[in-house]
Order: sequence, then structure tokens, then C-alpha cells
Amino acid sequence: MVHHQQNQAIILFDGVCHFCNGAVQFIIKRDRKGYFRFASLQSTFGKSLLVEHPELQNTNSLVLIENGQYFSMSTAVLRIAKNLDGLWKFLYSLQIISPIFRDPLYRYFARHRYRWFGEEQVCKIPTAEMRERFLDL
Repeated sequence: MVHHQQNQAIILFDGVCHFCNGAVQFIIKRDRKGYFRFASLQSTFGKSLLVEHPELQNTNSLVLIENGQYFSMSTAVLRIAKNLDGLWKFLYSLQIISPIFRDPLYRYFARHRYRWFGEEQVCKIPTAEMRERFLDL
């Protein structure tokens, strides 16, 4: 069972994807309040969440856990943007567009991310100052 503070959210990400790792760094730099914590899908923590939630079994990119709810694909991206510093929060207004239209674009990008950005053989280890933001290292 996932236990975390109410004023925090967890982002599960693909730890071997170059783009995904870059996105995590991007989020950390724009999340000065420390709202987000991170775990790779490949970690013991990430795998245990996927087992607890069979509807997420085929997820291979991004999951946001916020207030006990699970969000994926474009909805997760927009909800993450809403909590970032600066103008990024205005991307959340795209939420008015139905996921029926947003998610195919997300899936297209996710399907090609390894080809466009590459992948690691193992998950990267965060720097010492960023470790406190990661679960299950």
C-alpha cells in the first residue's frame, strides 16, 4: 500500500528512457515546493504498485498518483504541469480537450521515445542532492 504525505504526489516513470529521465530533471527544477516524489516503473516500489493496480499492468511510461488516484498518459502530464512553477501550470487548461483526442498523441510519442531519445540498459542513479525526492533507491 502506498503511504505518502497528503501534500505530495508520486510520479512513476520509465527509468531506462532518456527522455523520461530528462523529464524528471525538468520537473524537479520546476517543483521548488517538493510536491512530487519519483520512482521508476522498474524499481521494487514501482513494480509493487503495478501489482496492486492491475489496470496499470501494461503501463510502460508515466503514472501520476495524486490523492489516492492514478492518472496516466496525457492526463498525468497535464496534472503534473498544473503543479509546476512558472507558466507551465497553464498547460493544465488543455484538460478541456477530451483524452480521446489527447491520448493518441501521447501514445504516438511514447511509442517512439526510445528511437528518438534512446534508452539506458539500467536506471540512472540520481545525484546525492536529488535522492530525497526518489522512492526505493
